[in-house]
Amino acid sequence: MEDAGTVGNAPGTGSDAGGTIVDASGDGTFSRNANEKCGQSSERPSPPSLNSVGKFERKTVESFEETPLVVAIMTYLGYGILILFGHFREFLRKCRLESVPVAVENLREGWVPLYQSFESFYTRNLYRRVRDCWNRPICSVPGAKFDLMERKTDDHGWTFYFTGKKLRVLNMGSYNYLGFAENNGPCANAAEKALSQYGLGVCSSRHEIGNIKLNSDVERLVAQFIGVESVITFGMGFATNSTNIPALVGKGSLILSDELNHASIILGARLSRAVIRVFKHNDMNDLEHKLREAVSGGQPRTKRPWKKILIIVEGVYSMEGSIVRLHDVIRLKKKYKAYLYLDEAHSIGALGPHGRGAVDYWDCDPQDVDVMMGTFTKSFGAAGGYIGGKKRLIDYLRLRSHSACYATSMPAPVSQQILSSLSIIMGLDGTKEGKCRIAQLAWNCRYFRRRLHEMGFIVYGNIDSPVVPLLLFCPAKVSAFSHECLERGIATVVVGFPATSIIEARARFCLSASHTKQMLDEALNAINEIGDRLMIKFSRMEVPGVSENDEDFCARYKCLSTLNTKSQ
Repeated sequence: MEDAGTVGNAPGTGSDAGGTIVDASGDGTFSRNANEKCGQSSERPSPPSLNSVGKFERKTVESFEETPLVVAIMTYLGYGILILFGHFREFLRKCRLESVPVAVENLREGWVPLYQSFESFYTRNLYRRVRDCWNRPICSVPGAKFDLMERKTDDHGWTFYFTGKKLRVLNMGSYNYLGFAENNGPCANAAEKALSQYGLGVCSSRHEIGNIKLNSDVERLVAQFIGVESVITFGMGFATNSTNIPALVGKGSLILSDELNHASIILGARLSRAVIRVFKHNDMNDLEHKLREAVSGGQPRTKRPWKKILIIVEGVYSMEGSIVRLHDVIRLKKKYKAYLYLDEAHSIGALGPHGRGAVDYWDCDPQDVDVMMGTFTKSFGAAGGYIGGKKRLIDYLRLRSHSACYATSMPAPVSQQILSSLSIIMGLDGTKEGKCRIAQLAWNCRYFRRRLHEMGFIVYGNIDSPVVPLLLFCPAKVSAFSHECLERGIATVVVGFPATSIIEARARFCLSASHTKQMLDEALNAINEIGDRLMIKFSRMEVPGVSENDEDFCARYKCLSTLNTKSQ
């Protein structure tokens, strides 16, 4: 697949014999050094054994159970019935026999339609009927439990009105992995103090008068935490990917992107004007095939070597719950002399015994990752994102990144929230609170997933992932599951087509260190009851032989003995 965008790279200067991503050609592209093109190296280190990860063996399980044929047929049939009735209702509307309000685009002669016909049809006849399952407003801190504002509709989801009631529900849908989304405690107190001193915002970019001490303090602490030379921060996580990838690659470069990468990565890759080729999710054989093909075949038509080959992967994939096989990606990256861009948005803070993400989880060397990206919106309870790497790379981005040059600086309360939460995670506050939160999250992940497997649900992803997708399949059961959960005091996220493939609609649970065992048992009992009622226990796979009681797991998270006692 080849995509062209509209944003080019600004020219740079210099060369780098040390292997960092810097501009060596003067055309806004990067090469490993001034004399070496990507893939043209005689040195190829021998690949490590796939069973050996880092310094020790990793006992982990990742499953993507195949959809049963009968379930797939029934799911397609369900969508077919919905579409059939949708066309029937469209006919009734044209005949003015149905009074349900709809939004219709009034086309003017010679003007191109703003919306695709099927997209509008899908929204009117499928999505809007169950729109109450999404965009539910909350009115409290999104901790382990929060207050949900009750709302109702009298016009089939066209409008909603609030009843004035608040529902206290268990939060199983927020990315509050380490439980730092709080309105009291040391983080909130420090953020409030920063607000009083600096105000809500600086109203300027960091290149002008928008740089404050807290911004620089965050960058230094994050660099120390993830183990890189330097870090640059941005005020928006999505923009961290979408505006910085075009600064790293351009025409004559190749991006190898995992097929399940986030929309921000996809947008950034398209804007870069580099050639994009997609490899199968977490499939190292397919990735190596495309790397070998790229190195041997070169660019289309000219057959010249690629200026750069950039592999882009995520630490934890937020819709599948899978964890990147980082050790294998690094092996291939070294073998074919490519660059590696790792998005740790969902893994930083949530994976590894120290909370340092996929690098920590697989016990890899941070220096083997050329570009380390992450966000502060999940584990840190804040906002924004960062990119870490060699100092020359970060210095280049400070000058060439659109977000660094034109975006407003990160507000002081947000910066202080990051500093406070990260200090706790690193143990700089003199306590073991950070390690205990990391261990609690790890224990919750294994316990919750194991119980779901034992109940007979099809659950996607890695046993250690805090994102837990439970497959629902049929469209009618998506809304039914959401409603049944809410009736039992559980707030969760349900996802269907087009956010997933048409037969893989799911509920997505997000676990948190703030969840106690009692809370998880409450949710599991309700899910088990709902599963029996909706008949969605389709798993035929044996329960994975990995649990929260494994010796190697307990050895990695030494706070578990205390935490398990507390959570009984």
